[in-house]
Amino acid sequence: MSVKRWTVYDSPIGPLTVAMGPNGLTDLNFPGRTSPSSGAEPGPLPEVTAQLDAYFAGGLREFDLPLDPQGTPLQKAIWRALLEIPYGETVSYGEQAVKIDSALFETDVEPWQRARVVGAANGCNPIAIVIPCHRVIGANGSLTGYGGGLERKQALLDLESNRQLAIL
Repeated sequence: MSVKRWTVYDSPIGPLTVAMGPNGLTDLNFPGRTSPSSGAEPGPLPEVTAQLDAYFAGGLREFDLPLDPQGTPLQKAIWRALLEIPYGETVSYGEQAVKIDSALFETDVEPWQRARVVGAANGCNPIAIVIPCHRVIGANGSLTGYGGGLERKQALLDLESNRQLAIL
């Protein structure tokens, strides 16, 4: 594919805007998060929607798609770390922060502040679900922050723990 394409995928947790460029998936977002970039053409993305169908049916645990998220080197490192969180498991923001090369953080960011930086980067994740920022929770086990809303975060965690997926 030489042109960026986009489509809206009707998922059990609401419509998702999906965009794919020549180097891979660039966006998978909830309503109100982003709109297709200029120059993108509407069109089917069967390679993405088939995997989303399998994921929401409970049959896909790991996506096999080329990814092309746009962000800073620190954001990209944080998003790569998200891909290492196994299906059905969660980690805290602090646990995720210690996996990131400390040289990527600004020099004035103290180690105890890195969890907040991770949280902010997770909030900018352009490829929700596939890059599973929903698997990151508060240090006390609470659900905190999610671009799609906490009800969607809980629904995704329920799906991955084999509990009934709440249809929103």
